[in-house]
Amino acid sequence: MRSIALGALLVVVLGWLPVAAQAQDAEELFRRVSPSVVVIRAKGRAVDKRGLVTFTEIGSGVLISADGKVMTAAHVVHAMDEIFVELLGGETVPATVIASEPAADLGLLKLAHMPKGAQPARLGDSDAVRVGQQVLVIGAPYGLSHSFSAGWISAKWLPNTAYRVMPLAEFFQTTATINTGNSGGPMFNMAGEVIGVVSHNISKSGGSEGLGFVVTMKSARYFLMEREWAWVGLEGRVVAGELAEVFNVPGGSGLLLSVVPMGSPAWDMGLAGGDRIATIGGQEIVVRGDVVLSMAGISIKSDADIPKIREKIGAMSTGQPFKATILRAGKVIEVTGKAP
Repeated sequence: MRSIALGALLVVVLGWLPVAAQAQDAEELFRRVSPSVVVIRAKGRAVDKRGLVTFTEIGSGVLISADGKVMTAAHVVHAMDEIFVELLGGETVPATVIASEPAADLGLLKLAHMPKGAQPARLGDSDAVRVGQQVLVIGAPYGLSHSFSAGWISAKWLPNTAYRVMPLAEFFQTTATINTGNSGGPMFNMAGEVIGVVSHNISKSGGSEGLGFVVTMKSARYFLMEREWAWVGLEGRVVAGELAEVFNVPGGSGLLLSVVPMGSPAWDMGLAGGDRIATIGGQEIVVRGDVVLSMAGISIKSDADIPKIREKIGAMSTGQPFKATILRAGKVIEVTGKAP
C-alpha cells in the first residue's frame, strides 16, 4: 500500500510539473516580447445613410524593424485619415500606411520616428508551425492594451479555403482568445518569434468562441515585405456593364471611389470620394465620388487591375510622376500623382 501511495504521489507531482513549467515559460516570454507589441488608434471617414461620418478604430500591431515599421491588419488602418501607435509605457507616435493588402488583411505602417528603447520583434517561420503547438497572442482587446492569451494551433488553412472574404491569406486557426481590438496583433511561438498577424474570429455570439484566425507570417512576408506593392489609397468599387451605363462611364468601366484617405498618394493628387449612398439595382453604392478610368497607364476593367496599378507604381522611384484619367461631374480630366 505504501509503494502504491508513493507511486500515486509521484504521478501527481510529475503531472503538475509540465503545467508549472509551461506557465513559467509563458510568463517569461510575455515579459520578453511585450515591448514589441503596440496599440493602434485610427480615425477615418465613411459614408452611410446619414452622409459622410467619422469613426474610430482600435487595433493592435507589432514593431518589426529598427527603422519603425509596424505590421498589423489591413482592416484596422487601410483607409484611415489619422493613425497613432501607442507603445509599451504609453508613448504615442503618428504613423502612415506604406503597404496594405485587404484581400489578405495585412497592413504595414511606418512610424514618424523611432521611440528610444523600442524593441522590434523577431520574425519566425510559419511553415515550421504544426497543429497542436502552443502559441501566445498579445494585443488590445476592447482597447485593453497588452492583454495576453494562450492557446494552441487548431488548423492551418490554405488561401481561399477557410475565409473567402480574404482569399489571398493563408490562415492559422487557434484556440487563443481573440476579441475586438486584438486585430493586427502578433501571434508568437514559444521561442518568442512572430508567426502570424491576428485577423478575426468567427462567432455567433459576437464574442470569442475559440475560432480565431491569424494570417501566417509566410503571407505577411510575401505581401508586405517581398513585393513592391505601393499603397495608393484607392478605396471603392469597380463599375462595369449596366452599372457603368448608369454612371455614363466612358470606356464602359472604372473605379468609383468611396473614400480617399488623407495623406495618401490619391489624396495628394486631388482625387475625391463619395458622400452619399444610393440604392441601384438593389445594391447600396457610395456615389458622387470620382471614377478612376486609368492610372499609371493601366485601364481599370476589373478588380484584377487594381493590384497591377499598385505593383507598377510600387516599382517606380519615390517622387516619380504618373498620370490618372478620371471622370468627375460628367467630365473626363487628367491629374498627376507621385509615387510614394
